[in-house]
Amino acid sequence: MFSKTNLAIAAIAVSAQGAYAWWRVSCPSPLVSERVDPIISPGVSPSQHVHTIHGGSNFAPNSTYDSLVASKCTSCLVNQDHSNYWFPKLYFHDPSSGTFTEVPNGGLLIYYQDRGDLAKINGGPGLKAFPPGFKMLSGNPARRSMNAPTTDNTQWGLGQRAQFFSCLRYTGGQTGYDTFGFPNTNCESGLNSRIHMPACWDGVNLDSADHVSHTAFLSEIDNGSCPPTHPVGLMKLFYEVTWDINSFVTSGRWNPATATFPFVLATGDPTGYSWHGDFQMGWSNFQQAIDTCQNPNDGTGQGITEDCSVFTEQTATQAEACTIAPIVKETITGNLAKLPGCNPIQNGPANATIYTDANCPK
Repeated sequence: MFSKTNLAIAAIAVSAQGAYAWWRVSCPSPLVSERVDPIISPGVSPSQHVHTIHGGSNFAPNSTYDSLVASKCTSCLVNQDHSNYWFPKLYFHDPSSGTFTEVPNGGLLIYYQDRGDLAKINGGPGLKAFPPGFKMLSGNPARRSMNAPTTDNTQWGLGQRAQFFSCLRYTGGQTGYDTFGFPNTNCESGLNSRIHMPACWDGVNLDSADHVSHTAFLSEIDNGSCPPTHPVGLMKLFYEVTWDINSFVTSGRWNPATATFPFVLATGDPTGYSWHGDFQMGWSNFQQAIDTCQNPNDGTGQGITEDCSVFTEQTATQAEACTIAPIVKETITGNLAKLPGCNPIQNGPANATIYTDANCPK
């Protein structure tokens, strides 16, 4: 299984994008994996598809800022970070048996990036902390294709390009590549799944009906300006998860020379376009960290988290000990006959139909 070594590989792979990153939060193993989603399905259990969740131990269907900051522990290395981060699981869809098997990964790496015209490093007034109660997401679990041209710089178009994959191929003379949907080859050194989160806020709403409209992407996604409708600049989060898809080659369950790419997201998506991530604010000293730890002349300007005096770090062993029991009682690992919930395989290119347990087609 991928571990901290693979997280280091992922950090190297994104180094070009991390030039202005002023801290990184590593979450080496999950807090819990289950069908719970406090943003899309608050108070509901189970929610629609399986997520892997990292962060504060008070994660729940109805978690709030106050409950998160009161968490007894966090599965991430920074003790002050009781936020929750989650994303859909990846499964291997066995070409021979039709079963679904969870794909191992090396944990979640979150870059907190000082980006945009409003950042002090770019001559702006400085970025603001996520307010208490703030929630956001990037991506759409129903999407099954690229619905906007790559030249579309509207918020809709930017949002389509904010999630992508990097096929890491550091061995055997292979060349890695980036792709918006799933790759079409093995990725011997890992399938690195990436998410840019919005970095602009309307300054009023902590959430919105579609969970998107209260936020906006920077004009260049990774940098640029905020639109006039969303004038408050926030730290930009960038997620990385590196999946060990090559383990299914070495185990003999997948032969890339004879079988197509056999992986699906927990949403029932074999295309990769439904890759998405969620965030719920749980920091207790976030503005202090922003104001204190963004010096381009020391380690805080190079993403070295331990150089930030506001933070204390725990060991990976301590973080991995922070787990909670799932509240949804169902099997989500092993060799499954179907994906958990009602998530039939839907290839697209049209958006998928989102089913619940109650309206699942027979």
